[in-house]
Amino acid sequence: MAFFLPNIGLWREEVQMKRRKTFVFFHSSNRHKFVTVACVSLALALLFVIKLLPLLAQTTPEVVGYDDAISHNAQQMLAEGKQTFRFDTFGSEAFWGDTLKLHEAVAKLSPKKALALGLKVDAEALPADLVEQIKQGKVDLDDPATTLALVKLNAVVGVKAFLTPDGSGMKSIGINCALCHSTVDDSFAPGIGHRLDGWPNRDLDVGAIVASAPDLSAFKKLLGVPEPTVRKVLKSWGPGKFDAQLVLDGKAFRPDGKPAATLNPAAFGLAGVNNHTWTGSWGNVTYWNAFVSNLEMHGKGTFFDPRLDDKKKYPVAAKAGLGHKRDSDDQITGKLPALQFYQLAMPVPKPPPDSFNSEAATRGQAIFNNKAKCATCHVPPLFTEPGWNLHSAQEIGIDDFQAKRSPDNRYRTAPLRALFDTQKIHKGGFYHDGRFATLPEVVNHYDKALKLQLTEQEKNDLIEYLRSI
Repeated sequence: MAFFLPNIGLWREEVQMKRRKTFVFFHSSNRHKFVTVACVSLALALLFVIKLLPLLAQTTPEVVGYDDAISHNAQQMLAEGKQTFRFDTFGSEAFWGDTLKLHEAVAKLSPKKALALGLKVDAEALPADLVEQIKQGKVDLDDPATTLALVKLNAVVGVKAFLTPDGSGMKSIGINCALCHSTVDDSFAPGIGHRLDGWPNRDLDVGAIVASAPDLSAFKKLLGVPEPTVRKVLKSWGPGKFDAQLVLDGKAFRPDGKPAATLNPAAFGLAGVNNHTWTGSWGNVTYWNAFVSNLEMHGKGTFFDPRLDDKKKYPVAAKAGLGHKRDSDDQITGKLPALQFYQLAMPVPKPPPDSFNSEAATRGQAIFNNKAKCATCHVPPLFTEPGWNLHSAQEIGIDDFQAKRSPDNRYRTAPLRALFDTQKIHKGGFYHDGRFATLPEVVNHYDKALKLQLTEQEKNDLIEYLRSI
């Protein structure tokens, strides 16, 4: 703009001069000179507009408007995605409440029992007077009525109650994404605090909670086994675990007799990561959102995956037609974009400075990238392969039971995330089933399987680096 200002000033002076001359010429009857001056003035004006056009082109409303539209869309999707992740039931109350009558079991839980089952309470949803009463010990945490009061406040993470007309009790109950993929920071008390979206709830005994439902006939019909067997399987999972493939292949236990359930995974740090599940080419996060909300949460929506028509591999899913689900009242599909956007915005928690030895971590980084061969698959800074991040069981030196339950019989290269935290994020161990309780066990496994011949010092340094990422 500064380039044009001097020209504007000159143009204005010339115009004023011509106006004075025009006045004289007009009254002197020099009309032909007036026409000449008018033409010159018009030419100067056109020249000014021509010079201004490039500047106008750089700030057209269309370009600025679309930039603003992108920013507005991002903020809107973030807000909508958070709301969906935290509070949307997708119509799942028709299954958990109306069919299984799970609300009847929840209504009998005291807050202490609910917390013992791994349910979490959002402290920010609690009114100030209730917080003060809890601090003073005036709230009975052994009374199921207190649980009902918390559910009414939408304070129980991942759970939404549907009340009777008079508000005195629950007539149904639905669940949200946050039930398994959020926890709290325990800032108020154990199990009560600020939400940590994307952090897996490794305390949640979802199997025991579902097993407490009065009516499990829907699972009996789907799996083709008696209700006592259904309850036995559900109770075998334990805290922090869930078996997403059970409703597909009906395989409740591994060949070694242990439960087939896997650990609840973290939902943060998935931007840029392909294949978002423990095993195989199921798909990225938006696929898994559709899969879980339709087939695991039992919401109302549309889901398509013809791979589930494989009667040999997925007999339960094929018989029930789970790969071709289409409800007339679709409460899921329209929410998938914003839900994915919110999840991909969740950052990886950073390790506290005192959670690892920085000097050892620096040495460990060199080992990670070279001798230990970790970076071959866990490529920094994604810490998984950019692209097709899948491997056979033989490549990573473990059994193939869980891999064979996936479409292409592979394990995913799990992105290394927040390995410093074994109290919440990695509580229950490492790998899909927690078979390695500690990082040293993981390092020792690969040292043996890949014949790395790491020294004890190199192992220790490598572990410090893992804790730092």
